Amino acid sequence: MNISALISEVEGLSVSVVVYRPDPAQLAQTLDSLALACDALRVAKPGVPIGVYIVDNGGLPDDTPSLDELRAHQLTCTVIAGHGNVGYGRGHNLAIDRTASRYHLVLNPDIDLERDSLVQAMAFLDEHPEVGLLTPRIGDHEGSIQYLCRRYPTVLDLFIRGFLPGSVRRFFSRRLARYEMRDLINERDIVWDPPIVSGCFMLFRTSVLKKLAGFDPRYFLYFEDYDLSLRTHDVARVAYLPAVRVQHHGGGAARKGSSHIRMFAASAVKFFNRFGWKLL
Repeated sequence: MNISALISEVEGLSVSVVVYRPDPAQLAQTLDSLALACDALRVAKPGVPIGVYIVDNGGLPDDTPSLDELRAHQLTCTVIAGHGNVGYGRGHNLAIDRTASRYHLVLNPDIDLERDSLVQAMAFLDEHPEVGLLTPRIGDHEGSIQYLCRRYPTVLDLFIRGFLPGSVRRFFSRRLARYEMRDLINERDIVWDPPIVSGCFMLFRTSVLKKLAGFDPRYFLYFEDYDLSLRTHDVARVAYLPAVRVQHHGGGAARKGSSHIRMFAASAVKFFNRFGWKLL
């Protein structure tokens, strides 16, 4: 075994968070929850090394107090900056290329982790070496499940879910329920090999992530997680683990304005060109 492979096997957890003009309060909340979850992980696994990469795609203030808070929890915190806004996936790849951890967490800056989330997640991965990617139970601010696991989408599914008003979308509820895997995703059951999982929290076995060369840099924003999920199935298993719980504060592309709609559409075309078009 070469030295880099040996390091990958013995070292602990790395985390990458890509930010672009972040909301300071939300970022502080996310990083505080991450620090507390890391504290709990070090109680369960004393001495486990944990490193956090903050990838600044632009707009991160120089005096961000939440970074000092991470360091106050004895977490190694590295800021990667100066590359400009290279996009979500390429931003995470800058951290992935640098890490030699055993596990790597791709984390959005709008996610709050429950305190035992990393303990539960890493214990499961330690017990199941065939699993290369873990996705958690993702909730909203009211505590309800966000159904962010997906079956393979059609163009119609994406249009209905992303752009139709709720009053119209309800007529397609059965169709959307199937796309969102509502028949399988719940509070209790592990679900093996959901086809697509959300990029807001993707806990990888780092060796799997590096084998896949991280995110496809051709996606600037949107669908990079769909792409990476599908490619992961070629080399490892994927698991939904409801014992791992996080809260997500994000929103859809249509609610973020016309520029996000254009990016969503451009990435959707790249995705379907690569994996195959399904219209209806």
